[in-house]
Amino acid sequence: MILAAGYGTRLGTLSDERPKVLLPVCDQPLIRFALALVRGAGIREVVINLHHQAELVEAEMGDGASAGVRVAWSREPRLLGTGGGVKQAAPLLGDETFVVVNGKVVIDLDLAAVVAAHRQAGALATMVVRPDPDAARWGAIAVDEGGRVRDLLGAGGYMFTGVHVVEPELLARIPDGEQCIIRTAYQGALRDHAPLHAFVQAGYFAEHSTLARYLDGNVALLRGATAAAPPTALRGIDAAATVSPDAVIHEPVRLGPRARIGAGAVIGPDVVVGHDAEVAPDARLRECVVWDGARAAGELTRAIVTPAAVHQL
Repeated sequence: MILAAGYGTRLGTLSDERPKVLLPVCDQPLIRFALALVRGAGIREVVINLHHQAELVEAEMGDGASAGVRVAWSREPRLLGTGGGVKQAAPLLGDETFVVVNGKVVIDLDLAAVVAAHRQAGALATMVVRPDPDAARWGAIAVDEGGRVRDLLGAGGYMFTGVHVVEPELLARIPDGEQCIIRTAYQGALRDHAPLHAFVQAGYFAEHSTLARYLDGNVALLRGATAAAPPTALRGIDAAATVSPDAVIHEPVRLGPRARIGAGAVIGPDVVVGHDAEVAPDARLRECVVWDGARAAGELTRAIVTPAAVHQL
């Protein structure tokens, strides 16, 4: 299941234009990174929940064939949260072990190895976590030497990545309505000494819930960070892009299909220009993301350019 229903309120007006899971990262919607992750683990049946700007997510994904999966939709007339959303989708998820991935995440992870570790441990659920010196900021998780979760949202040196493997029995612990899966199902299971395990992930991880994190996530991938089974090339100049002979390109960049770079423009380093986007003549861009269909002009540093606005960080 891909969680895709949230508002993205910390993104401000950026999420008025597109839901968070459709924010382009290196010219690919975020949700396609999540779908590539699960497909890389051999998963072909995917449930996606919807609420905020649901019609845009449906238009992007269709039946899922473009991502190599089959998609079923779980529509939430009222936002149900991470717990309520999964519980509502239970009839679509069936009675077998399933994976939940937050659609705002890009992660370097062997998901098949996580599923195998979960089964070997006989866990009710396995949370993918990562060490973080500021874990309390995210809701700290304590893990013992055997990999068992010992505390949630209290003391601990790990943060939860938003990727987990779940047995259907866990969902009975979630009350109806809008609920957090951690504060209901997981904390209840922990109190009852049910087997909750952790899989420690040490590779690249980014979540994109603020303007700065979103921009930095694009830059990290341009600079060589690794995402599991990326949906397309994350760096370089697409063969269908048009670059004026008078333009200057400083790598790393990603120029998408049919991107147009005007005469005298200086692009990069750390710039994404999406498909069908335009950079005006003599523009100078550094550490910028230009959305598909947008036009960037002037001198910009650490900015996000959309068809509607320039968001300067």
